Amino acid sequence: MTFLQPGSWQEALAARAAHPEAVAVAGGTDVLVDLNFHRLRPAAVLDLGRVRELCDRSRSDGIVRLGAGVTYHDVIAGLRADLPGLAMAARTVGSPQIRNRGTVGGNLGSASPAGDAHPPLLACGADVEVESVRERRRIPAGDFFLGPKRSALEADELIAAVHVPPATGPQLFAKVGTRNAMVIAVCSLAIALHPDRRAVGTGIGSAGPVPLRASEAERFLEGALDAGNLWETRGRLDASTVSRFAELVGQAAQPIDDVRGSARYRVHALRVLARRMIGWAWEEYGRVARS
Repeated sequence: MTFLQPGSWQEALAARAAHPEAVAVAGGTDVLVDLNFHRLRPAAVLDLGRVRELCDRSRSDGIVRLGAGVTYHDVIAGLRADLPGLAMAARTVGSPQIRNRGTVGGNLGSASPAGDAHPPLLACGADVEVESVRERRRIPAGDFFLGPKRSALEADELIAAVHVPPATGPQLFAKVGTRNAMVIAVCSLAIALHPDRRAVGTGIGSAGPVPLRASEAERFLEGALDAGNLWETRGRLDASTVSRFAELVGQAAQPIDDVRGSARYRVHALRVLARRMIGWAWEEYGRVARS
């Protein structure tokens, strides 16, 4: 096995170009498990742990840029105000040790349908910045995932960063699992309200071949909020609107039966989550106005 350990981003890109077969490692919380259980035997490993540029985070032109090496702990500690949905998701990831090592970029690179960072990134309208020695490009989060553990990354590309608009309204994340902590989601849901552009964002995890948006549910709720002038008045959401939104979230899922749960259960759980979470988000939106 060839072990590559670049010390800078340019060295990392050169190494990737020379060894497109190499498995990239950031925190190692996914890759090392597969190595230990003999599920993975790559010809080469590209360790990005010494590339300090990947740990940078900044804000420019109203957009938060998270380097691919920013850990879940860093998101929780420093980005709760700007990215509350992602911070909520980060708090559900593994143990403190895992959160200290695991990275948002690594979660994207694994491209698991159950990745906890994916639903809030979808709900926020994030872009994934990828780069090679040839070019740098940005991919909308909704186009990044192609299938279970398959992404739009080319063989010579690495994830450089994630670009996320900061919150202008409530953002929530919740997941269902067999226990309260250190568990892979049976299903998960993120909801984001964007009052600045009168939009609703959603992200569904672990209930399809890729992380999904409930686009029809978003459009329905946006229409209901506009029709009732609720963005301005922050009045009460009626029960029929909440129920229809939850129904459409469930319809957007494409689940399967597996060892963690049945497809039917996942759809039911997503409907329950959607009903509860939109209520919590709208209550928070009204509470901010009254404070």
